[in-house]
Amino acid sequence: MIPQLPLALRWPRRQRFEHFHAGANAATVAAVQRLATTPGTAWLYLSGPAGSGKSHLLMAACQAASEAGRTVQYLPLASIANRAAAIRGVAGSEFLALDDLGAIAGDREAEHALFDVYNQARAEGSALLFAAEATPLQLGLVLPDLRSRLGACQQAVLKPLDDAERRDVLKGQATARGIELDDTVLDWLFARYARDLGALLHLLDKLDLASLAAQRRITVPFLRGFLRDAGETPPV
Repeated sequence: MIPQLPLALRWPRRQRFEHFHAGANAATVAAVQRLATTPGTAWLYLSGPAGSGKSHLLMAACQAASEAGRTVQYLPLASIANRAAAIRGVAGSEFLALDDLGAIAGDREAEHALFDVYNQARAEGSALLFAAEATPLQLGLVLPDLRSRLGACQQAVLKPLDDAERRDVLKGQATARGIELDDTVLDWLFARYARDLGALLHLLDKLDLASLAAQRRITVPFLRGFLRDAGETPPV
């Protein structure tokens, strides 16, 4: 039986272009926006380390393409069991974003499925957007023709925000919520917590609710206790 595919994904509100903090990636973000909204734009292959914002950009592109009236599919390949069936199941979409492409490396059936979908999309004038941690040559694909096709796409490498940029984003998001995060709190947090921006913003969501419920400011003792109780970091 073909597994249920993510045909009606609701794009998360925060995963939009206006919520993406580009830093040194402004040109890449603009290229993704063009691909999502302008038919005939060169296909794009994004690579970059975890936490660089690849999934955010893919979902933002899907939202923009949908608003532009295109039929859209987003496939988070790392979280799909039968990847070959999932890939074949979205053939014919006008805009297709394939995330975590490294998940199909070595899976011959899935690689052949993507090769076929690639050729079909080219023939039908659809748009494809790819994302992976590695470049096509480094991905470990066993199908040379697929590796060649992916390498022919426009290539862009996403650079994660540096610590100063992440601190500025976190401070700005906190200020917009009426939360004061002083430098002492940020110093403590950045020394002990994952510095991925998505994880930090998710933590800010939880801290906002917790501080409101406790009617307390976010201080180092409050943050230490919150993370300890949540099991996210050892007490320090």
